[in-house]
Amino acid sequence: MPDSQSLDEEAPAAERGPRGIQSVEVGGALLIALAHLGRPLALKDLAREAGMPPAKAHPYLVSFIKLGLVEQEAGSGRYGLGPLALQLGLISLQQYDPVRLATPRVEELAQALDVTVAIAVWGNRGPTIVRVAEAPSPVHVSMRHGTVMSLRGTASGRLFAAYLPREQVLEALGSEGGPATFDAELQSHLDQARALGIASSRDGVVAGVSALAAPVFDDQGRMVLSITAIGPSSGFELAANGAMAQALKRTGSELSRQLGWRG
Repeated sequence: MPDSQSLDEEAPAAERGPRGIQSVEVGGALLIALAHLGRPLALKDLAREAGMPPAKAHPYLVSFIKLGLVEQEAGSGRYGLGPLALQLGLISLQQYDPVRLATPRVEELAQALDVTVAIAVWGNRGPTIVRVAEAPSPVHVSMRHGTVMSLRGTASGRLFAAYLPREQVLEALGSEGGPATFDAELQSHLDQARALGIASSRDGVVAGVSALAAPVFDDQGRMVLSITAIGPSSGFELAANGAMAQALKRTGSELSRQLGWRG
């Protein structure tokens, strides 16, 4: 019988998968280590993080320096990401549309959590729903595109109010028709949202409806959207350490990292 190697060689290319260049993949581990740690490293430390001996890592670094992917500090000799790597990173960030990135994730969350999940961004009148993924179960909360969420009474609104500049929030509060002030109740909700990394509301605007909202940040640490789970208050888990809140926060953190956030 032919051995496994000969069988693999005879297998169609589509079954074996696309061929790569192993040396590029090996050297790429050094770039991944630098990007992951986010600071210049000595040769021995960088090689250790990449899982290779320093003698093996050094030739790769020499080539990366020539390309501008890596640069070496003159004084310390440590290696960090070079100008080309930084330029590529900026171009990548410019190509990322936060809403486009988040859309398939809210679809997944709606299926996994069995609740309606929405994306809200800051619009001219405040937090505005721009994407909605309905719950798969027949019992769900209807949410329309273009709905402006209350800053005081909704999870999305409280989340934006917690993270956006105070002057911007005060202006939006005034446009809602209520007092343009941070009263004690609202301030308590905002402090809690920042401390827990998630905002909540129960029966805030519509009786029988509850919600949780997690933030997504860009590379400058600015909140660009909220991911909000909405459902009937009966059976809706609002605990910050509950499964639903953790799933929302995890998705928000993953999207934020894709957008360059390093918080």
